[in-house]
Amino acid sequence: MHLTFLGTGSAMPTGERAQTGLLLTADEAAPLLVDCGSGVLSALANTDVGYEGVPTVLLTHHHLDHVSDLMALFKARWLSGATDLELVGPSGTAALVEGLLDVHDYMQGRLDLVVREVEPGAFSVAGYDVEAVETVHSMPCLAYRFEADGATLTVSGDTEATDDVAALADGSDVLVHDCSFPDEVDVDNHPTPSQLGRTLSGRQYGRVFLTHLYPHTEGRHGAMLDSLREHYTGDVTFARDGLSVEV
Repeated sequence: MHLTFLGTGSAMPTGERAQTGLLLTADEAAPLLVDCGSGVLSALANTDVGYEGVPTVLLTHHHLDHVSDLMALFKARWLSGATDLELVGPSGTAALVEGLLDVHDYMQGRLDLVVREVEPGAFSVAGYDVEAVETVHSMPCLAYRFEADGATLTVSGDTEATDDVAALADGSDVLVHDCSFPDEVDVDNHPTPSQLGRTLSGRQYGRVFLTHLYPHTEGRHGAMLDSLREHYTGDVTFARDGLSVEV
């Protein structure tokens, strides 16, 4: 399995990070786009897969920085002739798409679009075996554990540091986890590094990549890693746009 970070930023753009988006590829599964925030479509166009080559999009939740390039993706696929697309996400995904197409009504009927809603538990998408748990966020959000090619990847979505997500990811080759703010910021709905480190402590992960980075984290990466490593001593790295990882 191969992971490409298309966007590692947040709802506050910095000019250096696109909003949230991940590209998964595997020998035994189709390319899969996880989330589609602003800037993700351009990043996807720069990959070998391209936006024409992604038949399925999986959403963690419906905040704007995770879905704002959806309509742009729809139109780009229509114009390129890649009109088949499956969109999968938590409860409310069908209503989201219906609302977007109501606003951009000229796009109605342009795609052979299949929308599927999923809940916590086990399901399959694009050839990946997936396990989902609900996260702690300001709107319903799912974390996902993917298995393909004998490898395991877990993506936290947006969440506070929770035992449910840490347990879901336990034993994963790669964990991609929200770490939006340094410890100095008093925040909920997202973890600080010390909170995340305490929650990950005692579990086994191959590599951990921190993402969903607000501007508050710039210039603070070293201190944030030091804080997290006071509790969790495994391999932890800040993700960056364009980073490709073999899982």
